Amino acid sequence: MKCIVGLGNIGKRFEQTRHNIGFEVIDYMLDQNRFTLDKQKFKGAYTIERFAGEKVMFIEPMTMMNLSGEAVAPLMNYYDIDVDDLIVLYDDLDLPQGEIRLRQKGSAGGHNGMKSIIQMLGTDQFKRIRIGVDRPSNGMAIVDYVLQKFSNQEMETMNKVIEHSARAIEAYIESDRFDRVMNEYNGEIK
Repeated sequence: MKCIVGLGNIGKRFEQTRHNIGFEVIDYMLDQNRFTLDKQKFKGAYTIERFAGEKVMFIEPMTMMNLSGEAVAPLMNYYDIDVDDLIVLYDDLDLPQGEIRLRQKGSAGGHNGMKSIIQMLGTDQFKRIRIGVDRPSNGMAIVDYVLQKFSNQEMETMNKVIEHSARAIEAYIESDRFDRVMNEYNGEIK
């Protein structure tokens, strides 16, 4: 079973913020397929569905971002999901807004949600989709920036990014070849 995790913070005030872009991709995929996160266990909201011909678990941690691993690791253990079948979607300050990077493994890169997952799983050897949100250019503190909502103009770009990220996940599930999907989907979304 594949496991698709979107990172974000729970609560209305965090919706459509830079830090919640992982949740936005999961929500988009759920909406497009008429799925809902109908289960809760181990601090995670999730569902298990047939998607692109495979059994897939979609997870949104119900912890705050910095504790995401407390939801992901226990759910993966409970359902006996191999780390090779995990993909995590999250915001990345080091990528320009409108760009995504698929990676097969790597460090947390300063992202606290990823640090938590890596710590709880005991490995950084899992797939991820880094979604560019850029860095603040006006001297704004990082924490304020990532918790700020996208402007309407930014949301136009991010809606394309959300759709592109969802297509990348579907392509991976259909092909089971993440390396090929990386070649096709990495980069700037027009």
